[in-house]
Amino acid sequence: MTLVRRMLMLLVMSLSLVAMPASLFADDADDAAREKISQEGEAAAAASANIKPTAQMIIDKVTKASGLLTEKGQDAFASFKGKDSEFIFAGTYIWIHDMEGVMLMHPIKYKMEGKRLIGLKDKKGKLFFAEMNKIAREKGQGWVSYLWPKPGETESSLKVSFVKLCKMKDGTEVVIGCGVYDMAEEEVVKLTGE
Repeated sequence: MTLVRRMLMLLVMSLSLVAMPASLFADDADDAAREKISQEGEAAAAASANIKPTAQMIIDKVTKASGLLTEKGQDAFASFKGKDSEFIFAGTYIWIHDMEGVMLMHPIKYKMEGKRLIGLKDKKGKLFFAEMNKIAREKGQGWVSYLWPKPGETESSLKVSFVKLCKMKDGTEVVIGCGVYDMAEEEVVKLTGE
């Protein structure tokens, strides 16, 4: 190997080492920004938790979100996140997953995004994402009850969520969901039939 060729190889290697940390910093900066928006969303949910969401309030927000996704597709995702989102309300929020159970948008737990959750079970063994997709596919919309931690908590509580099938601007079918905790048992039975 000639001296010039060796020097070129060393130069290329050193340039790639210099470039690598920059991409790592970009990922760190992106994670920090996503974490900040998630924390803002969680704080907004907590700040609005003194308002008790009604079933109709949740249906209305999901319906409005569906219209936005039909019109704008994934470009609408930012509307569902952060402290100023109208879709973080009354202690709850909108999330979006696809028909394979992959979380596409979650305003509080961004690390769930991109994860396939169709096999996720609650503490009682209920495949609740599979159930949500089944209801969305067969009925277009409906209610599902399951156990899930409240924002900021680690222990599971009863959550009742309204889910709706939506075809986004690009034709992709997704499920939009929004849930409520601490619902009276008789209302849970009325909404879910369980």
